[in-house]
Amino acid sequence: MSSSGPRGHSSMTQLLKVQNFVVSRDGFGAGENQSLERPFGHADPGEMFSWAGATASWPNRTDPGGSRGLDDYLTRDFHNNIGAEIMGRNKFSPHRGPWRDESWRGWWGERPPFRTPVFVLTHHPRPSFTLSDTTFHFVEGEPAAVLERAKAAAQGKDVRLGGGATTIREFLDADLVDTMHVAVSPVELGSGVPLWKSPEELLDRFHLDVVPSSSGVTHHLFWRR
Repeated sequence: MSSSGPRGHSSMTQLLKVQNFVVSRDGFGAGENQSLERPFGHADPGEMFSWAGATASWPNRTDPGGSRGLDDYLTRDFHNNIGAEIMGRNKFSPHRGPWRDESWRGWWGERPPFRTPVFVLTHHPRPSFTLSDTTFHFVEGEPAAVLERAKAAAQGKDVRLGGGATTIREFLDADLVDTMHVAVSPVELGSGVPLWKSPEELLDRFHLDVVPSSSGVTHHLFWRR
């Protein structure tokens, strides 16, 4: 009935995936007081994401080398079979409320790393725009409706749920997430935007493998029961 897409995926089996999402040891995906200068609030992204930045496949690497192994595989797998991304407004922007102007076009410069359509959840939609090979759409709606739009744009590939933690919780609470990889950093934040109190709270719906890495992070790999 259905035609197979890349790597055997069909349009009927598109997945919603969380990939390489990082939380602190106490469960926060970002700190408090996000600003233009501090996208992750009081959290230090250099500490939170050091495991990925040290890998051979880190896209911003300017020198040869880098680590191999599981950290590198997960970094390299980030774009595999992804046709669209969904993110919350605070991943796209530090601004709150109505857009004062529409000059802000994200944290990532003229070549965003997504290379797909991106659906930004917001109560204040604005016109879509394209930078390089990434088009940003600003949408309001329930998670299921936004996911349907993203799946249509993904053209048979999977959809990545990019965060932040509040957005991931919304889709988890709507029972829409199929697989999830969360890297738990050894950093303690004390406060911020929580993903969970404990990963065990998801075990009623997901299988979980927990794999420690020599980099110091612990990879939590979830898939639906």
